[in-house]
Amino acid sequence: MKDGVTTVAYLVAGVLFIRSLGSLSKQETARRGSAYGAFGMAVAVAITAAAWASRGMDEWETAGALVAALAVGGTFGAYLARRVEMTSMPELVAILHSFVGLAAVLVGFASYLAPSTAAVDEAGAERSVHLVEVAIGIAVGALTFTGSIVAWAKLRGTLSGKPLLLGARHLLNGGAACGLLLLCAPVVLAQGTAGAPYLVGIAIIAGLLGIHLVLAIGGADMPVVVSLLNSYSGWAAAASGFVLANDLLIVTGALVGSSGAILSIIMCRAMNRSILSVVFGGFGTGDAKEAGPAPAGDVHELALEGVATLLCDAKKVIVVPGYGMAVARAQASVFLLTQALRKRGCEVHFAIHPVAGRLPGHMNVLLAEAGVPYNLVLEMDEINRDFVKTDAVLVIGANDIVNPGALDDASSAIYGMPVLEVWKAKTVVVLKRGMAAGYAGVENPLFYLGNTRMLFGDAKKSIDGLVAAVASR
Repeated sequence: MKDGVTTVAYLVAGVLFIRSLGSLSKQETARRGSAYGAFGMAVAVAITAAAWASRGMDEWETAGALVAALAVGGTFGAYLARRVEMTSMPELVAILHSFVGLAAVLVGFASYLAPSTAAVDEAGAERSVHLVEVAIGIAVGALTFTGSIVAWAKLRGTLSGKPLLLGARHLLNGGAACGLLLLCAPVVLAQGTAGAPYLVGIAIIAGLLGIHLVLAIGGADMPVVVSLLNSYSGWAAAASGFVLANDLLIVTGALVGSSGAILSIIMCRAMNRSILSVVFGGFGTGDAKEAGPAPAGDVHELALEGVATLLCDAKKVIVVPGYGMAVARAQASVFLLTQALRKRGCEVHFAIHPVAGRLPGHMNVLLAEAGVPYNLVLEMDEINRDFVKTDAVLVIGANDIVNPGALDDASSAIYGMPVLEVWKAKTVVVLKRGMAAGYAGVENPLFYLGNTRMLFGDAKKSIDGLVAAVASR
């Protein structure tokens, strides 16, 4: 295949990927963005297969290997996509990031052990540059792989959301980074494939670093961690592109890496946190802080009929969804309640915190899935000023993102994180199964305030009961 045709096809695929990212930035165009991305990937796979076959390999052998790989990967991916629940989507995203990291590690070792596949001379500066690319690809890939596995385990609940804090963790991280740099030298200087043991050392050190970095991050930062790992997977893919001399893989990886980094920075700014503090410390670490006194006071429980009466009398209601809503699969019922209240002339909006749920945009996706109009869904900065003018707030399965201790309790592990200031409303109704702390392991004094009422039980059953009660009045 002529290089010009390949270049043009890669350019088309790159433009489609850019359009995909641009469309995914808005809920109204997200489906179109997914279609752009899928079509761009189809173009990329097709042109790469054609270019592969044109290099002298037997076309039937090439087609067979490619079809087999696509069949296995496609079947596995389709199975996961059909089986996964929205509550498990964050874990799925994390595990998919690990696959990208592992692929980068395998590509790096394959290129080193069979350098002819990358068309690199056996000597000279070009070989040295290539070996550095291989080392970087393996390091970034290994860090992404192990970090994503730990994130998956934390999101799944296999590992605690509380951070693991070692006394000299920053020194350990710095030493690991220096070790990775030092091991690059013998890889470049070694003859033939004699540097393979050093590459194995790079993979091991980077893998341990990935484990330690994610273990040290608290539960309240997990959406940022997922976004960061998305960025890491993009840079791992870009590194593989340099190793394989594939322009499209470089461009695609750079797009994913940069967009993930930008999203992480935006989320950190929304939480009044620097990106570096999240990477090396994270919210929920509780560095050098004594645990504050446990919240004290009486919990005021309200029966379902009482909540229904409260909502029917309200002129303005704000709904704050959290991970508990996703677990209960209550989003459709919440929309029905919204419709019932709006028919009564009540103004209803949804308040979304940047780290609500376990994934960036998790709550937005759930509400869109249920059919909630986009104009009713507002971000934290847009709606925080409205709570003081609100009659009732429904907090459905949210905890850390409505914790007033983040603003006024310096001993709190999430101190400094902006939150949805629901307590400023006339009445707050919190739907929870019990009094357990949030994912960050922090107690919430909101539950003990005088204007807070607790409605205990399964969120979906409670909301369904409220829909029936409101509709009957």
